[in-house]
Amino acid sequence: MSFSKNICCITIAIISFWFLNAQNNIQIDATHEGTTFNPYWSKVVGAGRANEALRAGWLEQMQQVQENCGFQYVRFHGLFHDDMFPVIIEKGKTVYNWQYIDDVFDRLLDLNVKPFVELAFLPSSMAAEDSKTVFWWKAKVTPKEDTFTQWYDLIKAFTQHCVDRYGIEEVLTWYFEVWNEPNLYPFFWHGTKSQYFEMYKQSALAVKSIDSRLKIGGPSTSNFVPDARFDGEIINNHVSEEIFKIEDINALKWHGVWIEDFLKYCKKENLPVDFVSTHPYPTDYAFNPETGKGRGLTRYVHSVKEDLVWLKNTISKSAYPNAEIHLTEWNTSPSSRDAMHDRLPAAAYIVKSNLDCIGLTNSLAFWTFTDIFEEKGGASSIFHGGFGMINYQGLVKPSYHAYRMLNQLGNQQLYKDEYLFISKKSNDNKIVALAYNYPKEYENAVPSGSNKRESGTSKPLNFTIKNLKPGALFELEILDKDHGNIHNFWETMGKPEPPTREQIKTMKVFANTMDKKFIKANNNGVLTINHEITPWSLVLIKQIN
Repeated sequence: MSFSKNICCITIAIISFWFLNAQNNIQIDATHEGTTFNPYWSKVVGAGRANEALRAGWLEQMQQVQENCGFQYVRFHGLFHDDMFPVIIEKGKTVYNWQYIDDVFDRLLDLNVKPFVELAFLPSSMAAEDSKTVFWWKAKVTPKEDTFTQWYDLIKAFTQHCVDRYGIEEVLTWYFEVWNEPNLYPFFWHGTKSQYFEMYKQSALAVKSIDSRLKIGGPSTSNFVPDARFDGEIINNHVSEEIFKIEDINALKWHGVWIEDFLKYCKKENLPVDFVSTHPYPTDYAFNPETGKGRGLTRYVHSVKEDLVWLKNTISKSAYPNAEIHLTEWNTSPSSRDAMHDRLPAAAYIVKSNLDCIGLTNSLAFWTFTDIFEEKGGASSIFHGGFGMINYQGLVKPSYHAYRMLNQLGNQQLYKDEYLFISKKSNDNKIVALAYNYPKEYENAVPSGSNKRESGTSKPLNFTIKNLKPGALFELEILDKDHGNIHNFWETMGKPEPPTREQIKTMKVFANTMDKKFIKANNNGVLTINHEITPWSLVLIKQIN
């Protein structure tokens, strides 16, 4: 090798060495104010249906996630379903009955949780006689000729009742969302796009007739798509078949469903849109991404951010540029039988997606906080891939810890990179950092299915915080495959079905126990962190004093 080539190689090596070490030599000044941000991940969380909120276990878990994850609102289906008895026909006359809804709302407000009100589904008296139904509990989704007139009366009476019972100042803080995923014909809406738009119109007019300041929004549509299957009045499944021929679905241009048409319609009809809602699940078809029709249609880890950028840009160019954005359902997949919902990688995915999307939305509602959820009926296993961050027995999953840790972050951003977020609390100036390891080799996929995905490359976590109080104490709390990963622990116990009461107590202790370490700043007020983050793990670094 020539002398000049030797010099060139040495120079490249020195530059590479300097760059890598510069990347690892993160210096944070604790006295800096930082950039204020909105911790939108604690705004809204999802649940199954209204009637489930009358159960003791559901309420206990709601209280737990409110206290530890900070959720301010909860959204669920079926508020006007027959099992809530909102409409009773007595001697041929329509009588509104709010007792069951009041019971749910009263208990939520007592827990410091507000309802994110989903206006759905149809009471029997307002649905077509041969209405299509969804779920085992038979939610009615087919409108009839006079549905929209009756619907207006129902929504107006309901809104007035809420204001009378809870006061206008309280209800002004609520959100009223019209329906759920009406684009999924004939599943959630056995009608046309135009009929849904009419339902939105009547809902908006009814709510605003009580007070123009109340917040109304929609269209609450499902997953983003890369084609024109939803451009017509009902879905064209032939169009969507083309996606199965694409080698790399991430190279396609994905867009929200009905969003542009909805905003244009509302402008034409001079209707209010206080917020836009949709569901950016990172998959196409809403079924298990490892089998059946949805196989191979899981997008990569950056899809949520890309979808939110599209949505924010679309709204900014519309007649409603100041409308809030609420993503009222989201999870690793829209299947309530996806094993990954119970496993460790879901936590890293949650943290990465939420931190990547700061500033793009007002909420990203995790679907759901509990496995007390019965869209497919009861499940035979205590861990069945249910949406919940807590299972039926009250065992918290890694997804719960992801939200618990996010909730502990401060409100000022001091530093952010691809796997480390450092914040400060403006009220007491304490530092809280959250690091995660979503391995690079898995970035082209969202974790799903029964594969544990515990492999991957570890990441070095190296940074220094200066200008702290001398001797300031920090706690490192670690969620990894051996700590807080309840599904693995359940497997080591032999997968008891059902577990005994004693086994449940043992599992609860394990599920809530993280690997903890303590470290102090030196006498000069300098704290140095050197830690290896194993694949899919989370590390919360919190100043104690």
